[in-house]
Amino acid sequence: MGKEAEYHDAMIRMLELIWGEGYMVPGGTQKTDDLVRGLKLRGKRVLDIGCGLGGPACHLAERYRAQVTGIDIEPQLVKLARQRAASRKLQHRASFLLVQPGLLPFPDRSFDVIVSAGTFTQIANKRELFAECLRVLEPGGAMHNFDWTTPLEEPSDELRYFFEMEGLTYALDTPASYAQLLEAAGFTEISVEDDTDWYRRQSRAEYESMQGEFYSQMVELLGQEDADHFVEDWRSMVVVFEKGDLTQTLCRSHKPRRR
Repeated sequence: MGKEAEYHDAMIRMLELIWGEGYMVPGGTQKTDDLVRGLKLRGKRVLDIGCGLGGPACHLAERYRAQVTGIDIEPQLVKLARQRAASRKLQHRASFLLVQPGLLPFPDRSFDVIVSAGTFTQIANKRELFAECLRVLEPGGAMHNFDWTTPLEEPSDELRYFFEMEGLTYALDTPASYAQLLEAAGFTEISVEDDTDWYRRQSRAEYESMQGEFYSQMVELLGQEDADHFVEDWRSMVVVFEKGDLTQTLCRSHKPRRR
């Protein structure tokens, strides 16, 4: 997560148009379900790091009856997430906090589960963050996250161009480095799964829709200049996915139980 607001109104509207209301990462409720597969969440305390517009947190609170706390560093996102929870009468099970980058503002052992979708991608000091995640988890607690990753040691020209079009902070790591950093932080039962294929196909379909059926909606919603920018943004994303320069990785890990 960067230190300044990066998700301006046009980008938020665009992401919701393509990925669904309340979502700033692809896959909607299906990928949220994939993220928490195998976890028993009813009544559990769940921390959603990088909660964005609150779609995933509200889904976990509503479908799984979890007690979810979402955190983000961007005030307008936290405001919109709170409004979403209130509109769905979920504010008693889904709360949202504005935080600063760095240490997590919670006591030790505050949560049973941590989830995050696409947020660690933007954090350079993952080792510190993973240590904080371990600290705030109960012994035996789980952390599930998916993030954009790369197999490259240095970004290709195409990947650099994608970063430029996105206009967001990226701190991509290799999938192997995720496992190493999680282990160094003290996590165990670590699994790192390549989850790229589905979005490689999906991003191509989204790009084609943006050139066709969605284009007029994008122009009406965003204006011609921003609509054309996002079409080119998606084209650049398709290129790096199809080249293999950008990948998606699903990580699952646990805090050791007391001995």
